[in-house]
Parts: sequence; C-alpha cells; structure tokens
Amino acid sequence: PLTTANELLWHLAADKGHAGAQACLGECYRFGTGTPEDHAKAVRYYRLSADQCDAGGQHNYAQFLSFGRGLPQDDIEATRYYRLAADQGYIYAQRCLGQCYHFGHGTPEDHA
Repeated sequence: PLTTANELLWHLAADKGHAGAQACLGECYRFGTGTPEDHAKAVRYYRLSADQCDAGGQHNYAQFLSFGRGLPQDDIEATRYYRLAADQGYIYAQRCLGQCYHFGHGTPEDHA
C-alpha cells in the first residue's frame, strides 16, 4: 500500500501531467490502495492519462465506460478507447476489443 509520502509524490507528478503517475493514481483510487476507493477519482485520473495516449490509461478508462463505474455506461466510447490502446499493442485492450466485436458492444458484431 502507498504511504502518505508516496501518495503525495504520485499526486505531485500527476498534477504536473505525468501520464504514468495519473494511471497509477487511477489504480489506487480504483482499488483503494493507500487511499479510500473512489471510482469518480479513478475515472478522472484514467481519463487524464488516456488523453495523453497512455495505453494503460486508455484501457482502464474504457473498462469504466464499459461497466458504467464512476460515469455513465457508454459502449461506443469504451470501444473507441479500447481501440486506441489496442493499436499501441496493449494486449489487454486487444482482448477487450475482440470481445466488443464478438458481442457487438459499441460496434457491429463481427466474428472475422
């Protein structure tokens, strides 16, 4: 778990625009690691990271969109973010994007 000093350092880096720190803070808030669980804050930090083309941030933001955690569910937008991360070679996003196509979530069903 994060200590108070470590959490402060992640916040300082994230607030200065460090995409990796933003994604890590998203994880902390998502799972309540070193801080209380807070999906709204997790979404905020994942989105900041995702908007800087961080594949992990894009994937995690897409997951929150897919399941409607901390924001309204939006399969079309989730698929868009999965695709952005998948195009960078992020294997977990590639798997999720494949499921979107298989089940027709946010995109027409396609088994090819």
